[in-house]
Amino acid sequence: MSKETAVYTHGHHESVLRSHTWRTAANSAAYLLGSLKPHMRILDIGCGPGTITADLAELVPDGHVTGVDRAAGVLEQARATAAARGLGNVDFAVADVHALEYADDTFCVVHAHQVLQHVGDPVQALREMLRVTKPGGYLAVRDADYSAMTWYPASDGLDDWLDLYKRVARANGGEPDAGRRLKSWALSAGIRDITTTSGTWTFATEEERAWWSGLWADRTLASAYADRAAEGGHATPARLRAVSEAWREWGRHEDGWFAVLHGEILCRKQV
Repeated sequence: MSKETAVYTHGHHESVLRSHTWRTAANSAAYLLGSLKPHMRILDIGCGPGTITADLAELVPDGHVTGVDRAAGVLEQARATAAARGLGNVDFAVADVHALEYADDTFCVVHAHQVLQHVGDPVQALREMLRVTKPGGYLAVRDADYSAMTWYPASDGLDDWLDLYKRVARANGGEPDAGRRLKSWALSAGIRDITTTSGTWTFATEEERAWWSGLWADRTLASAYADRAAEGGHATPARLRAVSEAWREWGRHEDGWFAVLHGEILCRKQV
């Protein structure tokens, strides 16, 4: 069975976790919530700091949620998140989505948010997710699609950011335009009962622009993504500084607007 071969582009710098800890079940998994039942057992893959995981645990009070991530360090923050919310029906573990250490037909729901864009073999990942899902259960996946992101006003600097990010992500073994590919990957994994939807994040108010532009400005200079951009020969320090400043400049525009498109699939495992 294959193991992970891709490198996680973002890493877990504070500027990355600033974004990850903002995520909730409501703003990142709304397409799944109507299918949840109080008794369900859920596997949350790529759980990061655990904010979505904790929300899911609150939504299945008679069930249980297991959050898994390849990075052991971030799981300490996830455990702290769950503990601060007084949740007793959640646990966390290190795992590789390509080779999950769970028995067949274990979970009612297997969920992954912003995961498949970073893995080396998304089709194998989906096969593994399906394997550990109970018959009649759900496989829920949501991923951003970078080429479909759009903003106003036009910015040569943000055009440069998008080109740079996609080249770094693909050099790391990932696929930044994962959102549009989810249904195709699911079909290749042998899944047939697939509901496809899309969702967006929009950043337009003064507070939203400052937050979104600030985290990307910082990420461009100080995160693992910045290191990989420089070490891989994709960008000079001067280019990274210019992209960072382009983010801050966009954030200062009163009429600034940025939309992130996500592809979503909700799959039912055949009985």
